[in-house]
Amino acid sequence: MPILARMLPAPLTMEVRRGAIAQLGSLLADSRVASSGQVAVAVGPNQGDRIAAIIAPSLGDAKVFRVAAGTVDAAIALGGDLRKGAFEAVIGIGGGKTIDTTKYAASLAGIPMVAVATNLSHDGICSPVASLVHDGGKPSFGVPMPLAIMVDLDFVHDAPPPLVRAGVGDVLANLSAIEDWQLSRVERGEPIDGVAISMARTAAEAVLGRSDSVESDAFLTVLAEALILSGMSMVIAGSSRPASGGDHEIMHAVDQLFPRTANHGELAGIGTAFCFFLREDAHRLGQVTGCLRQHGLPVTPGEVGLSNEQFTEAVMLAPNTRPGRYTILEHLRLTEDEVRAKVEDYVRAVGR
Repeated sequence: MPILARMLPAPLTMEVRRGAIAQLGSLLADSRVASSGQVAVAVGPNQGDRIAAIIAPSLGDAKVFRVAAGTVDAAIALGGDLRKGAFEAVIGIGGGKTIDTTKYAASLAGIPMVAVATNLSHDGICSPVASLVHDGGKPSFGVPMPLAIMVDLDFVHDAPPPLVRAGVGDVLANLSAIEDWQLSRVERGEPIDGVAISMARTAAEAVLGRSDSVESDAFLTVLAEALILSGMSMVIAGSSRPASGGDHEIMHAVDQLFPRTANHGELAGIGTAFCFFLREDAHRLGQVTGCLRQHGLPVTPGEVGLSNEQFTEAVMLAPNTRPGRYTILEHLRLTEDEVRAKVEDYVRAVGR
């Protein structure tokens, strides 16, 4: 008899709460993670060292590596160290750059990775994608999903607030990405995955409808779960389609043209709002910009230091950042003058 359901991949365990780090030792005792206990720890430049010190008693003589940058070169170097050490697993402790670097390094070493997130800046916590700086850009690389995930709210509260709020922008981008995927189905016949779309949409709607903020444990728990669910939707889809559309194309273009303008989630949020403006979807535009404003996130290019002309340049470049992906940007095929006019109209429509 045929199996009438498909198996959905998921982390072995997921902890989102205060004090979650205390469970790391027992997690690593799980033979599915490491049968002999030979594990490595990769920490970022901020809270990583503090967490490594806290968990040291439960990790024994685990080797600690420091990840200074979210680059391909840093990931390759870490991957080489992991191979030489014959480790069974690696724990990535830190923010998005550290987790993405560790995910890619673990894939190079052929070992599983446990993600311990100290902020909620984007959905890389659980995604099968690592965005790393390389050759002047920030391409995305396919990697295995983390084997287990921990988000300790004590450390999230201690993270810089902009890095926590930014996750709101990244998860809202799911709404725009879903629209783009469905547009591609209509215009190009691209297959879509309804389960992945449902998960991505549920994640975004869970955050969109809340009235509390990042100061609340309840909100942070929902945001963390939404980002993890968003990552899982990409695993199910086999690509970043349910969470990355024209919104992220714009974000990647800004990163390429004007590095260090703003963080991932902040730019994804602006890209999301602009794409809904292009769709002339006033209802969604109002919901998205209202949510971004509620959480202190930027909405216009000027709020991240970009001129309208610079943002126009980024929108024009955006389709080149993901060749073959069909979004509202590829669909409209606006000229530079048309994009410039749209950007100016957008700023007038949503600016304070």
